Amino acid sequence: MDNKDNWSERYIAQVLLGINHFSDLLNDSSLLIGDFNSNQIWDSFSRIANHTDVVNYLISKNIHSLYHRQYLDKQGKETQPTLYMYRKKDKPYHIDYCFASEELLYNGYDFSIGKYIDWITLSDHVPIIVDFKWQ
Repeated sequence: MDNKDNWSERYIAQVLLGINHFSDLLNDSSLLIGDFNSNQIWDSFSRIANHTDVVNYLISKNIHSLYHRQYLDKQGKETQPTLYMYRKKDKPYHIDYCFASEELLYNGYDFSIGKYIDWITLSDHVPIIVDFKWQ
């Protein structure tokens, strides 16, 4: 969220601070999901961390973005938005993520994103949906 007191700790920096605070909980059963308010396209903003820093840190812990794994889009080049700023179809961004440990992916998963037309009356975000294949 917007940290008015410390600009360098806004948005994605708060995600990294949270991940660092709970780093002892990152293991083979880790799942991080939600609105990160971040994308690689904003990496140039001067903060204590940027989107790429967070993604690389999670990868180092063997925790991966399910969207990027399934659709093979590169960070910052996502073809499926999760947010339509001001509910405008012409202002799409991908800022919601599901990161999961490799162990949780062992049996497979399906990742999908809700459609603008179905959700825009309810929110400026569309849902991200993950179906883990449990055995």
